[in-house]
Amino acid sequence: MPQFPPIPTWYSLHPMIIHFPIVLLLLSPALILVSAIPSPPRGRPYMLIALVFLLLGTGTLLLAAATGEAAARMAERGGDVDAVLQAHQNLARETEIVFSVLCAILLGIVASPRFLRREENRLTATFMPLAFLVLYSAGVLYLVNTAHAGARLVHEFGVHAIIPPENGQSSASSVAPDSAETDLRK
Repeated sequence: MPQFPPIPTWYSLHPMIIHFPIVLLLLSPALILVSAIPSPPRGRPYMLIALVFLLLGTGTLLLAAATGEAAARMAERGGDVDAVLQAHQNLARETEIVFSVLCAILLGIVASPRFLRREENRLTATFMPLAFLVLYSAGVLYLVNTAHAGARLVHEFGVHAIIPPENGQSSASSVAPDSAETDLRK
């Protein structure tokens, strides 16, 4: 009979959460580009959706960083893993800062016509968003480099989240299968 999987712990959530900010933060510039193409009032809905994606992406990025910090405390360390993990954590912090600043800038671009009580024109609807995309490309570089370092941890070094044990399994066999096998050989 199908059952719900075990509820993940805080330190095992990182792999489940991390893909949301990556997707949202990579979709946002595409929507900004689409919003800059038509005449000013018709592109506004795309710009608002891009802003929502950027805000949600940055929020989930902060959540992913918090779960990543918890997962890093549980990870086995040594050798090259330490260096890559440290680089991943540093890049993640910098990525958080970059996207927080980008959120504030895009919010300013979107809100400035209403705040200044002026109609949108080509400057605010086309040129400012396109200039913003140049800044956004730096954020994408940080995001991609952070993701690459995380992928190296998983695929090159085998670092993975510690999943809570299934019903009936001992915690030693689910958390560290190598140590359980070593104990059996003794």
